[in-house]
Amino acid sequence: MIQSVRPQANGQSGPPDIEALVSSFIGRIGNGPGKRPIKLFIAVVIVLALLWGVLSSWYTVQPEERAVVKRFGAVIGINDPGLHFKIPFGIDTVQFVATERVLKQEFGFRTTGTGEGGRTTYSPQQFEDESLMLTGDLNMIDVEWVVQYRISDPIKFLYQMREPTRTLRDISESVMRRIVGNMLGSEVLTVGRVEIQQKAGEEIQALMDAYDAGIRINTVEMQDVVPPPAVQPAFNEVNEARQERERMINEAQKRVNQEIPNAEGAALRTVAEAEGYATERVNRAEGESARFSAVLAEYQQAPAVTRSRLYLETMNAVLPGIGQVLVVQDGQMGPLPLLELNRPTQPATGGGQ
Repeated sequence: MIQSVRPQANGQSGPPDIEALVSSFIGRIGNGPGKRPIKLFIAVVIVLALLWGVLSSWYTVQPEERAVVKRFGAVIGINDPGLHFKIPFGIDTVQFVATERVLKQEFGFRTTGTGEGGRTTYSPQQFEDESLMLTGDLNMIDVEWVVQYRISDPIKFLYQMREPTRTLRDISESVMRRIVGNMLGSEVLTVGRVEIQQKAGEEIQALMDAYDAGIRINTVEMQDVVPPPAVQPAFNEVNEARQERERMINEAQKRVNQEIPNAEGAALRTVAEAEGYATERVNRAEGESARFSAVLAEYQQAPAVTRSRLYLETMNAVLPGIGQVLVVQDGQMGPLPLLELNRPTQPATGGGQ
């Protein structure tokens, strides 16, 4: 506490009174010739200070963000979306981090915006220093890809390393160049895209975890994978030759698939016919033997009757195939038909035959 020394009763003065000096100074400022501008200036300063205090005492966090609160430069907490209050006048500061937003890094191209009809527009500039790569068979190839990621830990993202996004970009380019360099150019252009994306995502995530950067990789998507413009004609010729080879191989395989089943079917049919013929001959032979055995048994019982029946049955089977039988006698003018077996029978007329 500031204490003042009062004058003694005998009229002697002591040390100057500090409160009296301050009051005298304020009075001189307020009672001087320019007292109105000074009062106005003080009022404006006070109003601005109050306004600054009010405006800097609250903040709003958006749904896709998290707020990192610092007091005198030291992190004191992370706030979720909503309205929050803090100590004003710059004592508490806030950094907003989009933790729920999917961010991306583009390599070999740049997106400039969205045009008419919702179509994405791209920059005409070439970024060959990022996209040109050397494959395992010493071919140049132009690879464009996108790394999509999210910020999983705001504090680590802000303070664990100096430039986390730049680090992510350098790591992504290094990993992609190494993976493409270990594969053939034909694989990269055709069937190896899915494998490259999967490997790149896993290796990038492993390196970011090692740096503890607070970044989570969502996907690695390859865009255009084409040869450089200088070798595009030669590459097209190679592709045409490969497509022609594949076409001829497919046609040959189609012919094989057609001919082999046909041959197998014909062979099975021949075998089945042979088996059927063998079965028929065996059954016929067995039937003939059974019939002969039955006739033999009847013949042993009645030889004359059986012999006559066999003769008649044989003649009945043979004579229809002989045709006309003519009996010619010496001195006779016309032949006498005998046994007109082949002449059709005429219907009877007039009740007689």
